[in-house]
Amino acid sequence: MVPFAAGGSNDVIARPWADRIGASFGPVVIENIAGAGGAVGCASVAHAPADGYTLLLGNAGNQVVIPLASTRPSYDSARDFRAIYRLVSNGLAFAVHPSLPVKDLGQLVAYGKANPGKLSYGSAGVGTTNQLAGEMFKSQAGLPDIVHVPYRGAAPATNDLLGGQLPMIVAVMTRQLLQLHESGKLRILAVTNERRMTGAPNIPTAIESGMPDLKFDGWFSLFAPKATPEPIIGQLAQATRKIMSDASLLENYRAEVMEPDSDSSPEKAQQMVQQAVERLSPLIKSMQLKLE
Repeated sequence: MVPFAAGGSNDVIARPWADRIGASFGPVVIENIAGAGGAVGCASVAHAPADGYTLLLGNAGNQVVIPLASTRPSYDSARDFRAIYRLVSNGLAFAVHPSLPVKDLGQLVAYGKANPGKLSYGSAGVGTTNQLAGEMFKSQAGLPDIVHVPYRGAAPATNDLLGGQLPMIVAVMTRQLLQLHESGKLRILAVTNERRMTGAPNIPTAIESGMPDLKFDGWFSLFAPKATPEPIIGQLAQATRKIMSDASLLENYRAEVMEPDSDSSPEKAQQMVQQAVERLSPLIKSMQLKLE
């Protein structure tokens, strides 16, 4: 189950995995159920039979933010899911229109302080990890007057940035975004990863840019319904670890500016969920974020 529309970045992750894991378990069908930022698809897996035949490709947005911020959550990560394996991680990018006279995050902070009320940033929507990273930046930079402009997805926000209607966006780092940066149509100032990305080695991290607490490694992990038997979880994790040593698969993910994980496990993947809960919960409360 991919809880987003077909053709997006989640499909780019799920389909190559499905093609290869089929050698161990037989054909794997990718089903896309979009809605409510991934909540609709996640809820369907949470309530599916715990037999190993229905899995979820989940991320921090739908496994952490939605359950924490929803006024009426339809599922709970700890109660309803069991992590299996982190497939890839990626970062969030701070990108600006080329007309903005800044070349790095330090200059962006200085510009914001010298021009109060003039900065805004677009995101893929209210409650997305994009917004959370933007609010982290505002808090840590001491720029509370930066306005958040939510869109219905990353594409329209990026289009408005390219058209000059927005000075800045916070967006998931993708190959397309990197290509726009390389062509000079926008300028990526930094990414939120703890280390530079293999697929974008020339883009500095926010940590390098003088903001040591502005870090957020996004992840995409496999999940199963909570009651799935441990031997099945182990088989799925072991088979996934095996295909994550496939050079062509690793190159496929890196070409999409994602960092493949060849050394994950159910324990490590579950720990990452808990760490994200501990890190994002205070931020969500301070933002008074409520998702209907």
